[in-house]
Amino acid sequence: MGIIVWCVLFAIVIFFAFVATRMAAQNNEDSLHDTGLAIIEFGRAFPNEAIRQLQATENGQAIFVRLHDNKAGLMRNMARHFSCHLIEPGRVRVVSSETGRGLTIDFLDAPSHNGKFEFASPKEASEVALWLLGNYVAEPDKELPSGNTSAANKQ
Repeated sequence: MGIIVWCVLFAIVIFFAFVATRMAAQNNEDSLHDTGLAIIEFGRAFPNEAIRQLQATENGQAIFVRLHDNKAGLMRNMARHFSCHLIEPGRVRVVSSETGRGLTIDFLDAPSHNGKFEFASPKEASEVALWLLGNYVAEPDKELPSGNTSAANKQ
């Protein structure tokens, strides 16, 4: 009878170890490779922003979001949750990485998101850089004359 109890307890311990290992492995595998999840999570965080395009990093830990009005956003896997960040115009610094397939980005409003982001190809990295550049574009200065300046140059 005692050996049966020990075998059952041993089986229960093995079962719980297996379940704990699978849960830990699944937590490590969680990423943003699923664009549907990214759309849903970013939509929850910013319900009034229309997503135009998504671009995931090579490791799937971050997705850059291009919004309808040339704004940009970022969604990152932060171990136990996903963090969504709307990038304000002029509040980000971007430098190309050494590999040419990535960007080193400094977020002035959210330094916790700073880092190097590697993409699958240089084309994807340049596309995200263009989104962020488009985010720099400000409203034209309304006080500047909109007339033809070539006529003034002739005088």
